[in-house]
Amino acid sequence: MDTDNTKLIEMRKICKSFSGVQVLKEVDFTLERGEVHALIGENGAGKSTLMKILLGIYTRDSGEVFIEGEAVEFKNPGEALEQGLSMIHQEISLIHSVDVAENIWLGREQQFTRGGFINARERYAKTKELLEEYGIPLEPADELPRLSIAKLQLIELARALSYKPKLIIMDEPTSALTDAEVQILFRIVRGLKEIGTSTIFISHKLEEMFEICDRVTVLRDGELIGTRLTGETNLDEIISMIVGRSLTNIFPHGGSEIGEEALRVEGLTRHGKFEDISFSVHKGEVLGFCGLMGAGRTEVMTCLFGADTLDKGDVYIKGKKVTINDPRDAINHGIGMVTEDRLRLGSFHDLLLYENTSMVKLPTKGAFIDKDKEIKGANWAVEEMHVIYSSLLQAMRTLSGGNQQKVILGRWMLVNPEILILDEPTRGIDVGSKSEIYTFVNQLAKSGIAVILVSSELPELLGMSDRIIAMKDGKIVYETDREHATQEKLIASAYGVEHKVSLTN
Repeated sequence: MDTDNTKLIEMRKICKSFSGVQVLKEVDFTLERGEVHALIGENGAGKSTLMKILLGIYTRDSGEVFIEGEAVEFKNPGEALEQGLSMIHQEISLIHSVDVAENIWLGREQQFTRGGFINARERYAKTKELLEEYGIPLEPADELPRLSIAKLQLIELARALSYKPKLIIMDEPTSALTDAEVQILFRIVRGLKEIGTSTIFISHKLEEMFEICDRVTVLRDGELIGTRLTGETNLDEIISMIVGRSLTNIFPHGGSEIGEEALRVEGLTRHGKFEDISFSVHKGEVLGFCGLMGAGRTEVMTCLFGADTLDKGDVYIKGKKVTINDPRDAINHGIGMVTEDRLRLGSFHDLLLYENTSMVKLPTKGAFIDKDKEIKGANWAVEEMHVIYSSLLQAMRTLSGGNQQKVILGRWMLVNPEILILDEPTRGIDVGSKSEIYTFVNQLAKSGIAVILVSSELPELLGMSDRIIAMKDGKIVYETDREHATQEKLIASAYGVEHKVSLTN
């Protein structure tokens, strides 16, 4: 047994199979005390499985796990937590009917119980102390339905920190965070590092990995490809390790002919969310939207799709004024939308793969669903999107996040909309799947579909968009074309440093 006392975690030759399919093949992984270690790879590479074995969620088939030099085999996550191992999962698992404080201390109410009753004041005080200690911008009494996905992720972080762990595993922790919130998270991680707490950072945002991590381990198809010091490698090498090839043109923009106006909106307003929003998008064009959390980007799109109600404003499709009261109206007018929240609003986890694919437009035979056509259409869509799956009859929840997103995109291929809104379409997606989705978006534009791309990733917007609109505090503050767009100008606009900048600036 290795007695190196700098190691917090050591996993040796870990193997795991599901239904005869080997998903981990003799994987080695080590973590030092106080280290920030990136664990990366495409969806399905085995990252989450390896971490679930570490935490006792899955049982390994073979291999060894050591915590501070002692061999362990946790039977459940509770045992791992007792040893100081905590994890923030990618998919949010909070209870929306209770507030921030109750979510953070869920299952530990006894520490606030006095005479058989919970002392809510004491729990709020303890929560406020925790949030202030780590500089997390939340209040104990905040109600979850009013919070953004980004703030929900911060609650998950606060809950993990409340255990004072030796290790925090962060699975896609920045996928819904703005740049400002990412810096809050990084400040917390650096503070944890100073007191000797280790972090395993699972992320598809490779640039962030270089900013915050000491080492990076790459998995591909369940095998260890290698571990590098971040200061001794570069983005090109890491991408090549992840996908097994070089992605020389990850943003395949261009080749589409921009045609006539497909959509125009004038003076869209939803009180308290956004005000006087006017823009247009043309056939074959990709129109990007950027802005910080709370800027109003998603709120504009959900109203345009009919999921929320406008207080005033007009919508024109191909020059004709239309009324959109609900998503069915939007679909009938040729508008499709991929929502930012795949878990809650996009993917129906317990339905089958073909049911998820076909649900927007079900083929019928008389008064009944034509099941044969439904399955045939779903099969075509998932094949076109290169979804990795075993059967159209498997539950959606059994697919990786990237493959679920491809299914949701494929759903709209069966409808063939004239306008497609993509709200954070690559959130939590690996670099290989991102490249495939970018190719898909480019193909949509080439086919004449007008695409609205909402994204928090500026390289994505700059690489894919013909025009970009920046929003701040519910208003449009900047608009530019591809030729004049820069990351610096977009950031400055989103933060309110400059407003209504002309295209020549």
